[in-house]
Order: sequence, then C-alpha cells, then structure tokens
Amino acid sequence: MLAEPVARDIAEAQAERLRAAWATPKGWRYVTAVNNTEVGKWYCLTALVFMLLAGVMALIIRLQLAVPENDLVSADRFNQLFTMHGSAMMFLFAVPMFEAISILLLPGMLGARDMPFPRLSAFGYWCFLIGGIFVIGSIFFNVAPRAGWFMYPPLATMDEGPGSDIWLLGLSFIEVASIAAAVELIVGTLKCRPPGMRVNIMPLYAWYVLVVGGMILFAFPPLIAGDFLFELERSFDWPFFDPTRGGDPMLWQHLFWIFGHPEVYIIFLPSIAIAAMVVPTVARRPMFGYSWIVLSAVGTGFLSFGLWVHHMFTTGLPSISLGFFSAASEAVVIPTGIQIFAFLATLLVGRVRMTLPMLWISGALAIFTMGGLTGVMLALAPFDFQAHDTYFIVAHLHYTLFGGMVFPVIAGVYYFFPFIQKRLMSERLGRWAFWLTFSGFNLCFLPMHLTGLLGMPRRVYTYPTGLGWDWLNLISTVGAFVIAAGFSVFVWDLIRPKHRQPQIPRNPWDAGTLEWTHDVPEEAWGVRSIPHVSTRYPLWDEPQMLDRIDAGRYYLPDAQEGKRETLVTSVIDAVPVQVQRVTGPTWITLWAAGFTGGAFIFPTFHWYPPAILCGVLAICCIIGWLWTATAQVPEADSKDAGLGLSLPTYAAGPASVGWWAMWITMLGDATAFASLVFGFFFYWTASPDFPPAGALHPEARLVGLAALAFAANWALTVGARWLNRRSHVGGARLCLIVAPLAAAGGATALVWSVLSLDPTSHVYPAIHWALAVWVAVHAGAGVIMQFYCLAGSIFGKLTPRYDADIWNVSLFWHFVTLSALVTCAVLGLAPEAL
Repeated sequence: MLAEPVARDIAEAQAERLRAAWATPKGWRYVTAVNNTEVGKWYCLTALVFMLLAGVMALIIRLQLAVPENDLVSADRFNQLFTMHGSAMMFLFAVPMFEAISILLLPGMLGARDMPFPRLSAFGYWCFLIGGIFVIGSIFFNVAPRAGWFMYPPLATMDEGPGSDIWLLGLSFIEVASIAAAVELIVGTLKCRPPGMRVNIMPLYAWYVLVVGGMILFAFPPLIAGDFLFELERSFDWPFFDPTRGGDPMLWQHLFWIFGHPEVYIIFLPSIAIAAMVVPTVARRPMFGYSWIVLSAVGTGFLSFGLWVHHMFTTGLPSISLGFFSAASEAVVIPTGIQIFAFLATLLVGRVRMTLPMLWISGALAIFTMGGLTGVMLALAPFDFQAHDTYFIVAHLHYTLFGGMVFPVIAGVYYFFPFIQKRLMSERLGRWAFWLTFSGFNLCFLPMHLTGLLGMPRRVYTYPTGLGWDWLNLISTVGAFVIAAGFSVFVWDLIRPKHRQPQIPRNPWDAGTLEWTHDVPEEAWGVRSIPHVSTRYPLWDEPQMLDRIDAGRYYLPDAQEGKRETLVTSVIDAVPVQVQRVTGPTWITLWAAGFTGGAFIFPTFHWYPPAILCGVLAICCIIGWLWTATAQVPEADSKDAGLGLSLPTYAAGPASVGWWAMWITMLGDATAFASLVFGFFFYWTASPDFPPAGALHPEARLVGLAALAFAANWALTVGARWLNRRSHVGGARLCLIVAPLAAAGGATALVWSVLSLDPTSHVYPAIHWALAVWVAVHAGAGVIMQFYCLAGSIFGKLTPRYDADIWNVSLFWHFVTLSALVTCAVLGLAPEAL
C-alpha cells in the first residue's frame, strides 16, 4: 500500500486543504497564532533577550569589581544587579529556553503535526512575557529585589519596598507558565508519537523531555508552596519565618533548595539532550549505549532530589545528615559520567566530522567536566565549610551552567537553525564566536577559583586593596568583556538578514531523525503525512520514507473537514488510538494571560480589588476557552486516518490527552500541598514551642464535619460520572447540584474550625490557617468545574457518550479530596498528638 502512487491532482488538493487548515495568521493577527513553531520562536527570542539583559547586568557587576574601592554603582544598586542577574538567568532564561526549544523541536522529532494543547503553550508564553517584563523591568525603576536570587529570610521578609514582592509574585506567575509548558511537553511525548515509535526507540531528546518535565512538576511546587507562605508573611504578617513567633527561616531554605538543586539538572539535562542529537549525526552512527543513557538520565533526575541539603552544609546540620548528603552528592557523578562516556564512545567508533555544532559541544564537555570536578570538591563537607559563599562557588556555578547549558544551547542553535529558519548560519562567524566565548569564559572564571580560595566573599560590592584580589578581579573583568564580544558575534550571526542565501539542502547535516523531514520552503502543517516508524534513525534506515511522507502515503494526509488534526497513540507502544482535533489561532489566550498577570501583579502593590477583578476575568476567559474549544462533540464518531485505518475522533478518561494533562497537573499540585504538610511537621520537630503553651486548637467537631462533607462531595462527583455514563442523566445532574453544596459546606466548616485562631500571633495557628485556605481555594475551583459539567449536561456538551469533562473533574476531586482529608487529619488529630 505504501508503494502505491498518489495521483498528482489528489495530492495537490490534499496539500492545499492542509495548508489552509494550518495557515499562520497574517498582519496584526499574527499574535493570535498558537502553532508550536511560532510560539517556540517567540519563546526562544524572548528568553534570549532576557539573557542578554542579564548579561549586561553581569558586565556592570564586573566593572564595579574591576578595581578595589570602586564607586561606579552604589551598594544598593549592586544588590539589585546581582539579584536580578541570578534570577533572570535562572527563571527567565535557563528553564524557559529548555521549554521553548522543546516546544519548537519536539513535534518535528516525533513526526507530529503539533502538541496536543497548542493554546496552553500560547497561554504559557504570554504569561512568561508579561511576568518577565514585570520582574526584569523593576530594575529600571530602582525597585528591583535585592536579597539574592534565593531570597533568604529574614533579609528578604524584612526588606522594605516592593522588591521582595516583585520577586515572589512575578516569578510565581512565571512558574505557572513553566508548569503549563511541562504538562504540554509530557503529554505530547507520551501521546503524540508516530505509530510504531515505541518508547525504546523514541529520540533521546524525547526521553530527556520526559525526565526534565517530571522534574519541573516535582521541583517547582515546593517553591510555589514556599512563595505562598512567604507572601502571606509579607502581606498579612503570618510569621512562618519569624523566629520570635515560632517561625523558622530554615524552612524557606529547605523548600527553596528542594527546588533549587534539581533546577541545576533541569537546566543541564536538556542541554545534554541536544548533545545526544548532535553527536550521532557528526559521528555518522547510532548512539552508543542508548539504554544506558536513558537509565542514567532517569537516575540523574531521581538523585537530584536527594542533594538539596548540600547547599546548607554550613547551617549546623547533624553529622549524619552531612555524611548522607555528601555521599549522595558524590553519587550523582556516576549517571552523569555514564552519559558523557557514552558520547565519547560514539565519537570514538564513528567517522567524526568536526562541524560547527560539534565544536560548541566539545567546548561544553571540557568546561562542564571542570565544573563537575569542583562540584565533587564542594560535595565534601570540610571543603565546603572553607569555600562556602566565596568566589570559588561563583566559579564552580558558572563552569557547571555555562558548560552544561549555554554552550550546548548555542550548539543546538547552529545545528537546528536550518530546521527553524530554513537558512544556515555562518561557519566563519560561528568559529569566531566560539573562540571568543571559550577563551573569554576561562579568562573570566578560572581566576575566580583562586579569588575564592584567597577568601573573597560573594555579593560584596567593593573590597579594599592589598588583599591579593586586585589583579584577579581585573583579569576576570577583561574576560567578561571578551565573552560579551563572543556573544555579540553570535547574536549578529543569528539576526543578520539571510534573504540572499540560496535555498538550503533539506537535511544539511545528513541526520537520521524525523525532524529533518521538514519542508523547505517552510509549511505550517508540521509534517505532510505522519509516518510509521520502526527504528531510532528512520531517515538512515528507510531511505524511501521521505518521498512517501511528501506523497501523503502515511497517516492524516488530508484535512477534508478543514480542521487541524494530529494523531494520538498509546503511551508505551505508540498504537494509534484517536484523531485529535487541535485548536487554532485565538485572542482568548492573550486575554487570559493578561488577566492572570493582573491577579499576580496588583497584589505586589497591595491593590487587592483590581487583583480580585482580574482573577475573576481570568477564570471567565479560561472557562470560555474550554467551553468553545475543548472536548467538542464531533460531527462523526470516527474517521479514515489513512492506510485503511479508521480511528475515533473523541476520547474520554485515560484514553484522552485531557485526562493525562489533569493527572500530571494534579501530581504537581499534590507536591505543593505535601510541601505545606512538610512545613507543619518541620515546625513540630524543629521548634520547642510548637504549639506554644496555652495555644488554641482547631475546632475538632467542625474538622470532622468538613471531612464528611468532602467525602460526600467526592462520592457524589464520582456517582455523577457513573450515572451519566449509564444514561441516567437526571440522576447525574442531581449529583452535580448537590456535590458543590457539599464541597462548599466542607470548605466553610474547615475555615470555620480555625476562625478563633489568630494567625499573626504564632506560626502554629498560621500554618493551620494556611492549610485551610489552600484546601478552600481548591474546593472553590472544584465547585466551578462541577457547575461547568452541569452546564455541559444541560446544553449538550456533556452526554453519556461524550463525557470527557466529567472524567477530568472526577480526577481533580480525587486529588483534592485526598488533600482535604489529610488536612482534616492534621488539623483534627495532630493537636491530640502534640
């Protein structure tokens, strides 16, 4: 069947319908585009601009430190600069750049038309843009945060002005975008692979996306929980980190570094993924040790969550903790080393072409290895005691992140630029950029090891002469400007006009993976027809595949209904299970992001009424978006997907991508909730006056009533799903009327149980209040979802046959009910144990 020719007129008509369905909006409507290619480009360019701004801040910092007793900037301005430099590099460049590159490249690598939720990607991008401008723009008004990118209390909590709030609320807003993108990427990798692409043959990049996406889901929520507590203290004086009222600043450090250390690997692993795509191509052979690399990536991600305490060696931890976390920090070298040795083995047995991307990868391996060696030194607690908070740490950090992230990303830009822009970057300018950046980097950061060992502390805005630091700092400053020269050459090469360049070859690197089936000139449809894949390097193993894709011989070669469609497959074996309709251009994502931004930004200035109004409008936008674009009743139950295969056009429950998105989102949400519960038991074990003598406790009877009400709500919601599926529509609607009443009653009883406690008096009542508020807010979201399902049932969007919405809402309530019952147990039973 694959070898049968397709009539020319039929093929052209199919291509024309596909072109119309996937057309990118023109003119001022371009901003409504949601295609992964457009959103990915916006993401990449925005992250690049933020990185360049952070780089300018770094140059000012280096100018200030070039000579002793310098007064180029004030101490306060210097504090803002180093805080914003670190925050922007971490939150506005490193993580967003991974997600941007993945949104841009992953559909091509998987042979998919698009990711399953393109509007979610667009919403995430606009949130990122608004939040990023808000945070980084604060430095131009001299109100930027100034307590360091880790915002340790009490320095940050007691800081006057809006700087700490800008950091907390602005970056929390951006974290929404990060988690949204992570959900999109995980579901896309699991459910949008081409038929035949089992998990053991999918590109290594996709494996790294899965690992890093999972790490984002489990690493960011503790920080969100910490931000929640931090902002409650800043805005309402609830003393979570105030030792005079039972609080403990160490809780913030734990929550921050449970996020902060995996963050390093969230940054590093995607860059290794880029190397994993470049190395086989330049070696002209499949990757050596594929399975070992996958296991090592998973192992690195797992171990990264057990290392956070090595950032806290000097906080007075018990010896057993020092020993355990020191050993764990050393152990992470093993999976990291396996990945690097696999790359080297591939190069050794291949026929290597030293291309420009490989030159940058080589520089990355050299620099990252040096950073790894100093990391092993710092994992030893006695050495860490000596080097802590000195410029040795600054050198180690930059060797790790520059080598582990910046160099591989630039290699990826050179490698994938023909895929993205259908043009080639300059070989000569690329080599200039590499040698300037590589030499400048070592000139800047290598001396910092010695500066640190000579005792120069981090984050000082000036220093006296005669301590042996003068010439080292001057060399580092010269090196910083050489790096800047290298970046200038790279950026110029990236943005310079290339319209006079002749049309490039379709696969200029002779690579073997699916993204190089892209169309030249560019087409917005992603792939002309979705292929069946049976090997890891299909373009090497099946030379006729490209012609068959172009001829429309594979799946979904047409768009007869004028709709955007992609193929959904099973999680493990990639068996086709559904033709998924994906959403097109819209304004609603911009409105939703704008109002969500208002809900986060206005509280920075304590303007709560407009913040509440924005929150309500954001919810309305999201409801409108879901109502008009998701889980729509199709015009036919199934359709011909090509090659004689007929597939359903609608799926509910575990078969649908929406259910998987809800499951993954709630895993992250449950992690944030678990972080709050961890806070309760942290105070219990670490504080001698928790609870304080004579403290009031939550009202036990009301707590018990709340538990019963939440259990009843859960049973009614699940019952509504069960009745609706069996065509008892009236009974299902009755359940959906009673269930919100039970949920509202449970939330009210829970809040009422702590109403007599004063959360400003001590951390004991404050943490009870925080748990009750967390559950009440989630209950409110669940009630809205239940009414959404009720409205869907009344207006025909939810039927016994098409019931995806109620499956997703039931799943939401599984998690929230569990959170509510745990909260009731903590509020009702813990006082007895205490």
